[in-house]
Amino acid sequence: MEEFVAGLPPYLKYVVLTAVPWVELRGAVPWAVQQGDQAYFPLIILTNVLIFWPTYFGLEWIYEHIPEGTWVHRKLERIRHKAHPLVEKYGLLGLAVFVSIPLPGTGAYSGSAASWLLDMGWRKAFLAVCLGVMIAFTAVWALSEAGIGLFRSFVPSG
Repeated sequence: MEEFVAGLPPYLKYVVLTAVPWVELRGAVPWAVQQGDQAYFPLIILTNVLIFWPTYFGLEWIYEHIPEGTWVHRKLERIRHKAHPLVEKYGLLGLAVFVSIPLPGTGAYSGSAASWLLDMGWRKAFLAVCLGVMIAFTAVWALSEAGIGLFRSFVPSG
């Protein structure tokens, strides 16, 4: 991952990592913890939340211009299929849970896409994505601190 952002100023490294689909905060937070760069957490959260706007409002154009059966179209339909039960049953909270699950394919990009694909209004969708990002951030941060702390306790420094 370091080669990917080598040479960038520290703040921009985290913006770039967070903006990469499937990496998002699930990759940027553990890396920040490992690097001792927790000061960049607010930037990671902000970048992850801002993913909503181009995804939600750009998806209509993208969806109209991609042929059915392409990889992108199939991916979007998988997102719709994965998120639909949670959003159908729990609405805004269901989408927040979908975004908060710290696994690839369930972050801010997928949640923003799911909200558009499931015709959720942008205000409710944005609130759900923000809530999901905050929950995911808290979980990933706690797991990263615990995991890296445990690793460091077993590996002698120096």
